[in-house]
Amino acid sequence: MKHFLKETDFTPQEAAEVFTLARELKRKRGRNRPVLSQQTWALIFSKASTRTRVSFEVGIHELGGHVLFLNKNDIHLGRGESIADTARVLSRFVHGLVVRTYAQSDVEELARHGSIPVINGLTDLLHPCQIYTDAFTAAERWAGPKGDMLAALRGRKIAFLGDTRFNTANSWVLGAAVFGMKVALAGPKGYEPGPQIKALLKKEGLASGYRFTTDPFEAVADADIVYTDVWTSMGLEEEARRRIRQMRPYAVTAKLFSAAKPDALFMHCLPAHPGEEVQQDVLDNPRSIIFDQAENRLHVQKAILAMLGRGSRT
Repeated sequence: MKHFLKETDFTPQEAAEVFTLARELKRKRGRNRPVLSQQTWALIFSKASTRTRVSFEVGIHELGGHVLFLNKNDIHLGRGESIADTARVLSRFVHGLVVRTYAQSDVEELARHGSIPVINGLTDLLHPCQIYTDAFTAAERWAGPKGDMLAALRGRKIAFLGDTRFNTANSWVLGAAVFGMKVALAGPKGYEPGPQIKALLKKEGLASGYRFTTDPFEAVADADIVYTDVWTSMGLEEEARRRIRQMRPYAVTAKLFSAAKPDALFMHCLPAHPGEEVQQDVLDNPRSIIFDQAENRLHVQKAILAMLGRGSRT
């Protein structure tokens, strides 16, 4: 049974297939084949969401499937039933799960004990659907409508600024190995990638593939993409004041963005907090592709759903 819990769950060849299919689904939106016909996919969300929930619900619908949305208080998972039993029960009812939660171990346990595909919609460790979408969005710009998208990514440099030990940065560290990209991370001392992502790289047999620096200008030098995320993620609100003080030197200002390549793209997974991690004029820059990223969540996730849905029972 195939799952998508982390970036390396797809080989580079399968990643290329995801991109090719996403490009086709985007071009033929409204005329997509109902590959999930007679399938019901459950969305289990322990964290609130705009883009993840809407893009998955719309995507499953456009592929002919039915969506069942469940927050943690709708099911016994939030009131004491084990993850293993939840996986076994839901496997008897639905054809796949999309899970947005805190612990990476939760999605792994659902996949281990269930008999249906599981997609990681976000955990505190990884955000694989976002990173595949981001890579697709950049490749779409660089490869054009018919070019080789993975080839367009190979050797490119992304600079990620801010909290480089949380899910989006971790996913870029892992995703870069799939896409053949270079990653420069910049943040305060103590915010470098943590032991979990280092252990995962070792387990996957991958070289580190990233450089960490406390100098934001060093990170963005020769970067093809400048990327940032909110400084305080869900569940860490009590740390907001301290984080804002520590992260201020890593805000993406017009001056910092101009230190990257002249044609560099700006990316942010949204929602953004203008005046904190990024200035409004950077968000409004013609080379900011934040809303292309948001739209492409739909098309890339439809491709992932279509690939995993092939192996699910009907």
